[in-house]
Formats: sequence, structure tokens, C-alpha cells
Amino acid sequence: MPPEKKTPINKNPVTRKPAARKPVSRKTATGRKKKGGISVQLKLVIAGLLLILLSPFYYGYVLKSFVATWRWVKDWGQDPNYRTYESFNIKIPKKYTVHGIDVSYYQGKINWQKVKEMKEDEVSIRFAFIKATEGLMMVDPYFQRNWREAPKAGIICGAYHFFRPKKDGKTQAKFFLQVVNIEKEDLPPVVDIESLDGVSALKMRAELADFLNYVEMKTKVRPIIYTGLKFYEDYLVDHFEDYPLWIAHYYQPKLRMDKSRWKFWQHSDKAKINGIGHVVDFNAFNGDSLALDRLLVR
Repeated sequence: MPPEKKTPINKNPVTRKPAARKPVSRKTATGRKKKGGISVQLKLVIAGLLLILLSPFYYGYVLKSFVATWRWVKDWGQDPNYRTYESFNIKIPKKYTVHGIDVSYYQGKINWQKVKEMKEDEVSIRFAFIKATEGLMMVDPYFQRNWREAPKAGIICGAYHFFRPKKDGKTQAKFFLQVVNIEKEDLPPVVDIESLDGVSALKMRAELADFLNYVEMKTKVRPIIYTGLKFYEDYLVDHFEDYPLWIAHYYQPKLRMDKSRWKFWQHSDKAKINGIGHVVDFNAFNGDSLALDRLLVR
């Protein structure tokens, strides 16, 4: 039999309403955060850093710190009381506060104002000994200029005579005083004795005594004796005890002599000084500024 035909059931489909959309909330431009934007505070910090980095004061501070650090590294292991001063190109004992130089024709024409203005840390040139005469006839060709110009720059000055033991001591003293006029506020006159010149130590001391006695009699000022440490130990120790000493002893952190015996120490002959075209002897005074003032001619 043919299959019975089923009447299709007419199912009414359920009509569904479309889901209501939520309205899209659009933020206004003022309410958004811009990606990659820089805050005002950060901008101020960056501007401040730029001002510091571009400032000459900043670079001055960096340079100063670098120099100080380099000096500390360079001086590592060295005697802290005998360090190198780059400007002067020598080592200088640190326990002394008054420094000076001595000059002659060898240094040529000197710009004394530049000498006076030179300074590194607390080291500057306060005094100068200037060669005036030698023996019986030699006058230093730069003496008069140095003697005139150095005090104008504010440097305390003293004059010295290079002594020749073969020549008469009293006559050398007269020659020295004919050239040098010792005035108030000068350092005491100096006699420079460095060799025997072929005479005996006894003869040298006799002529030297004549020189010292005559200068002191005429100026009413006790002269200073300059000599090297070795020469002093060989020929002058236990003699001329009442005279102040100026001793040459180079490249050492300390002068090997009783500190009560000497006034000036020539500790280097290689100093580089502004305003001078050749190397210069460098000296330390055994005392402070007040002691140096008391030593001056009155």
C-alpha cells in the first residue's frame, strides 16, 4: 500500500525581537589619555637637567673633580707632605706657608707682576732674593731692574753677594754696599758662599768674617749666610753660630738640619714660574708671615 501521507504540521515559528544594542559611549577628546604623551612634571625635570648639563659651572665642577681625582691617583703612595704642584712643575714641602724665589741675570728679563699673580692652592711667591754683585768687580746686569720692579709688584726683596774667598772680604763688602742700598722693609743682605776657590777653609772663614762684620757695621743689620748643606757641614758647622742661615738642599721632603738653625731652605732649582723664561730656584721660609715680617729691616 502506498504510504499514508502525513499532513505537515504548521508550526508557527517564534518571532524573536532583536537584542537591544547598548548605546556606545564615546569619550570626548578631553577625557582621553594620549599615548606617548609627557607629563608636565617630567618636562620640568628634563629642562632642569639640561640647564645643569649645559651650564659652564657644571663643567667647571666636573673638571675640578677630575683634576682632584687625578692628583689623588698620581700622588698615591707618595709622601703627602711633599707633593707635586703642576703649575710650578716641582714638588714642594707642604708644611711651609711662605714661599719665594731667588734670581740673577740667568733668568733674563722678568715680568714681576705675573710672578706675583701666580698661585696654586695656597702656594704663591711672597719674597725674592736678587743677585747684586760678585767678587770685587761684577755687578749683575739685571740687578737694578729687578730691585726696582719686584717691590712694585708687591714682592719682598733681599739682595745677595756671591762671595769669592780668594778676594779680600772687607773690600767685597764695600763693593756690595756701593751697589745695594738696604732700606726698611727689605730682607737682610745675604752673602753666598759655595766654594773654597782654592784657599784653605781657615782663609775662607777669615775673609767671610771680614765681609759679615763690615756689612753689619754699616747697615746695622745682621746678614744671612747662604750655602749648600754639604759645604756647611764640611766648613761652616760650629762657626758663625749667630748668623741666620739659608741652606740649599734639593729634591727632599725635609731639610736635614736642626730647624732652629735655619731661616730659608732652597729646596729646588727647577721651578717653573709665570713671567720668567728660565727655571728658577724655589725656597721655603721657616716660619709664618708674622715671622717673616719680624725679620725685615727696620
